[in-house]
Amino acid sequence: MVRFFDELSPQARNAPESAIVAVVNHARLREDVIPLWVGEGDRPTPSFIYDATIKSLRDGETFYTWQRGIPELRQALADYYGRHFGGVHDPETFYVTGSGMQAIKLTVEAICKPGDEMVYLSPAWPNIFAALEISGSRAVPVTLDHTERGWTLDLDRLSDAIGPSTRALFINTPSNPTGWTASHEELEAILALARQAGIWIIADEIYARYFYAGHRSPSFLDVAGEDDRIIFVNSFSKNWSMTGWRVGWIKAPPELGQVFENLIQYSTSGVAQFMQRGAVEALEKGDDYVEEQKDRAAHARDLLCDALMATNRVRLLKPEGAFYAFFSIAGMESSHEAAYRIVDEADVGLAPGSGFGPGGEGFLRACFLRRIDHIEAAADRLARFISKG
Repeated sequence: MVRFFDELSPQARNAPESAIVAVVNHARLREDVIPLWVGEGDRPTPSFIYDATIKSLRDGETFYTWQRGIPELRQALADYYGRHFGGVHDPETFYVTGSGMQAIKLTVEAICKPGDEMVYLSPAWPNIFAALEISGSRAVPVTLDHTERGWTLDLDRLSDAIGPSTRALFINTPSNPTGWTASHEELEAILALARQAGIWIIADEIYARYFYAGHRSPSFLDVAGEDDRIIFVNSFSKNWSMTGWRVGWIKAPPELGQVFENLIQYSTSGVAQFMQRGAVEALEKGDDYVEEQKDRAAHARDLLCDALMATNRVRLLKPEGAFYAFFSIAGMESSHEAAYRIVDEADVGLAPGSGFGPGGEGFLRACFLRRIDHIEAAADRLARFISKG
C-alpha cells in the first residue's frame, strides 16, 4: 500500500499545526464561547469599503489586472505613508499581495535560499518562523525577556545570533503576541547591526497604528537611509477590519519590482481588482475608523488587564502596542492544557503561548479588540477561573 504522506517533501510533512487553530477548532461551534483566541476584532468591514467593492463588481472589474497592484491603490499607499510616516513615497515601491501572510512568504523567498538563516524575535506569531522553515531556510529565535518593566530586547543577544548564514532580521514591532514596541533608539541599534553584517531587515509594522503612547509606533522609516536593506510587510486586515479579505502589501526598493511581480505572478497572479478598489477606499477614507478602533482597543485593554491583575495571580503588564494581553497564571505549567481547560470550563477562547515559539510557554494570549460587554464578560469569567486556582 502506498504511503502517500511519506512521498511528500520534508518541508510539507514537517509544517507545524497551528496551536491557535487547534484550540479554535476544538470549540469553534460553541455559541457561548467568547472568542479572544485569534488576532482580529469583532467588527465587520465598514460599508464605505465594501460599497466600493460592490460597485467594482457591478462595473465588471472581474478580469486579470496589474500584478503589482492597480495604480490607484499603489498611489493610495504612497499617500497613506506620507500622511502617517512623513516624507514622500514613490508608488513604485509598493506591491499588492494576497494578504500580509503572502507578503511575508514572498519576501522570505526573495531573500533566503534553502540553508540560509533568518533571525527573529520570540515569542512571535507562529506563521513567521513556519514560513521560513517551509521555504527550506532556518529560523533562529532571539527570546525577548519578560521583566518588571515588561518585555525587553537584549541587543547583545541579537548581535550574537547573527552568523555567517544569516540573511535577514525579522522585526515585528509592535509585537504579536507580547505588545513589545521598539523605541527609536532600539530601531537605530538594530539597523546598525544589520548594516554591519550586510543583511536585510524584514519589518513587520502591521500594528503601528495600535500604539497607545502616540499616533503611531516608532518605525524603521524614522531611522533608515535610502540605501538600507529594509523590506516592509503589511496588511489591510487589522486597521480596517478586513481580515477575511486577504489583501496586503510589500514596500521595497523599486529595483526589486520585477522580482516581486514575478513572485506574485507564480503564486496567485495578483489580487482581484474589485478587492483592490475596497482597499483604496480604506486608505483614502479610513483614518478616522482606525483611530476609533484604537480607542476601543485602549478601553478594552485597560478593562481586561485591570481585571486580570486584580486576581493577584496573574503576571501581566499592559502592552505598549498591538491588541493582545499576553499573561501567565500562577501555577500554570502547560499553556496548551490551560487553553483547553479555560475554553471548556470558563467559555473563553485564548491562544496558548506555547504556539508562539521560545519564551511563549507559560503564557496565554487574549485579543481584546472586541465590544466592551464581551470584554467585561470575558474578564469576569477569567477572573473567576483564575481565583479558583
